[in-house]
Amino acid sequence: MKIEVVTLFPELVEVVTRHGMPRVAVDQGALQLGCTNPRDFASNRWRKVDERPFGGGPGMVMQAEPTAQAIEHAKAALGPATKVLMMSPQGERMDQRWFERLAREDGLVVLCGRYEGVDERLVAGTVDVELSLGDFVLSGGELAAMVLIDGIARLLPGVLGHAESAGQDSFSVETGLLDHPHYSRPEVWRGEAVPDVLMSGNHAALARWRLKQALGRTWLRRPDLLDKLELDAEQQTLLREFVAEQTTKVGGTS
Repeated sequence: MKIEVVTLFPELVEVVTRHGMPRVAVDQGALQLGCTNPRDFASNRWRKVDERPFGGGPGMVMQAEPTAQAIEHAKAALGPATKVLMMSPQGERMDQRWFERLAREDGLVVLCGRYEGVDERLVAGTVDVELSLGDFVLSGGELAAMVLIDGIARLLPGVLGHAESAGQDSFSVETGLLDHPHYSRPEVWRGEAVPDVLMSGNHAALARWRLKQALGRTWLRRPDLLDKLELDAEQQTLLREFVAEQTTKVGGTS
């Protein structure tokens, strides 16, 4: 997969491929990351690409022409049908389903806004999708783009060490649930022991425990996710067991 990021700060975005799964993806040839700077297409000797907004108001706006040329340059390396994404607090909330959907693309152009934003004429005529990290504002779209790249990279074929890892992640399409708890050595840490079922070697019991914990954790922390799911008979039973156990635990400590 090829991702071209249009940004005024390419050196910031490029850091994402130096660590973790994005670095693995690049090393394995599953991901190619490039950056295009709109300043390279500025028509002035100062490489200035921002101007004051019409109608007044604070701040500056990224100009349409140099930004458009940067996007066109990026698309030329990927193909004319490549989707253009813009990281924006006004966009749709980025989630795991977006990562899974975008990981199936051959390439993407990601536009990072700065200042007060990008000239709306460019956005309306060029951008296919606006995505947001959440209901807050950052200095620019670069950090959001890095999150996007990381989220996509780990889903590319062969990047994760275990083929089932991505399918068991929190929010994955496969389950729609939060992930179950994880434990590692030592078996007892500061007086707290690993649950017995994890040491039993009983794969059926282990799978049942993990599913119950995932359902329970989702019920405790993100009940809104359960509202979107149709639980089968086994899942309903496990969730009832978890809720009963929690009620008993609270009653025993009160």
